[in-house]
Amino acid sequence: MKSTSLSLIAGAVALAAVTGFAALNVPGDDTATAAGAASRLPVERSSLLCPAPGLSDLAETAYTSFTPPANGGGGEAGTAELKSPATEKKDDKDKSKSGKKSKDKAADSDKPVVALKEPGKPVTADVSGSDAPALVGTATGLLAPGWSAQQTTTVEAGDGRGVLGVSCTAPDTDFWFPAASTAKTREDYVNLTNPDDTAAVADIELYGPDGTLKSDVGEGITVPAGSGVRVLISTLTSKAADDVTVHVTTRTGRVGAVVRTADSKTGSDWLTASAAPAGTLVLPGIPADATSVRLVAFAPGEDDADLKVQLLGKTGPFAPVGNEELHVKSRMTAGVDLKNLTRGEAGSLLLTPSQKDRATPVVAALRVVRGKGAKQEVGYIPATGPVGAQATAADNRSKGSTLSLTAPGAAGTVKVTASAGSKGGTAVSKTYKVAAGTTLAVTPPVPSGLKGTYALTVQTRSGGPVHAARTLELPQDGIPMFTVQTLSDDGGTVEVPAAEQDLSVLDD
Repeated sequence: MKSTSLSLIAGAVALAAVTGFAALNVPGDDTATAAGAASRLPVERSSLLCPAPGLSDLAETAYTSFTPPANGGGGEAGTAELKSPATEKKDDKDKSKSGKKSKDKAADSDKPVVALKEPGKPVTADVSGSDAPALVGTATGLLAPGWSAQQTTTVEAGDGRGVLGVSCTAPDTDFWFPAASTAKTREDYVNLTNPDDTAAVADIELYGPDGTLKSDVGEGITVPAGSGVRVLISTLTSKAADDVTVHVTTRTGRVGAVVRTADSKTGSDWLTASAAPAGTLVLPGIPADATSVRLVAFAPGEDDADLKVQLLGKTGPFAPVGNEELHVKSRMTAGVDLKNLTRGEAGSLLLTPSQKDRATPVVAALRVVRGKGAKQEVGYIPATGPVGAQATAADNRSKGSTLSLTAPGAAGTVKVTASAGSKGGTAVSKTYKVAAGTTLAVTPPVPSGLKGTYALTVQTRSGGPVHAARTLELPQDGIPMFTVQTLSDDGGTVEVPAAEQDLSVLDD
């Protein structure tokens, strides 16, 4: 027999051994999986990107990093670290040589800003000022499945004042941001972060109420390797529009993308990407005391979209009076104020095709305001996918968190776990059943003996899909400062197809 055939046979035997172990010993599953069936296995590596916190010297930013315990994972312990990008580090070193010492802990050394050591217990770090860089993170081994990180910034005064919260995101190549603006009262930036060792090239397209806002400036934006770029949206077009949809794509490479909004009257927050275009969308977690809710939607295809608008409240769905339906013209941004939407009751918005046989894909987001007059604060809720197997909100305090759970179809049951605290405390869990077509807003469980901050992990247990969002309230000087983060499946496991030995390929 030829030596190449012997090598192939040896390789096939080794592969069969590994595949057989994966197929028959699914981590976290006590029952044996039949040979030949696909398995869900924990991921071995995760990446997250956190945008540069802000433009204000008054900014105080807290980072929280967390991986849920167990997850059925095996193998090496691994690491989970958030670091400033390579080029940012180089710039900081150059500054130190010139005698200018940074006060920012994130820029003082090559050490990670946040380093997670074990699953089940969050770790935190704080930075101050406007020059804190974007962060690039990687988790491996036991810390990779379900790894999440939250960036929460508080700005006490100025046009950008408010609580700005964002869940650090995975790099990608395509993002949609309804609810941005080029209005004179707004100052919105697209933040792009490149985690890789080679430059990425991105395009930014803008769509207003009348269609494309033409601009050559938004094409071919280079995002250097391991670095971040901030682009003021209003510099990409000469036209002012209250409602703008931003589309970010990459020609080469991948980036993390998020929009930082600021309004002279209502403060600032992060706007994260909408779920991928779909005929039905869920926007969970509208606070009960919202004083203004504006829906912004966009149809990226060639067809117009006619949408049925419903609020899923505590007892069931109802249509907002006068706004029961929304017509979205192809490649034009539609915006509508949903006045008196919540009626003092927390809820979630459900968008479905007006005609079931004519489902046109759309993207959407909500601009939510709490408070009145000079005491207003803004937050954003993009359309989001269901919790799926598991989703996490990493940064929660002893007070101020509200968890919204909505079941747009069949009733669903979820398990909510409050992790151990970052400085002490014991994890606790509680199970919630969400009735079909309703939103359940609850004060989530708090770890017993909590010290520091903690994470909330939501896991689907039975029934239909459940969508979730966590509102974090940090009021200050009479301003109801808040931020909303949606929770969608963390992708902590991946389906691995079964493989079988086929030695016939070795025949001469």
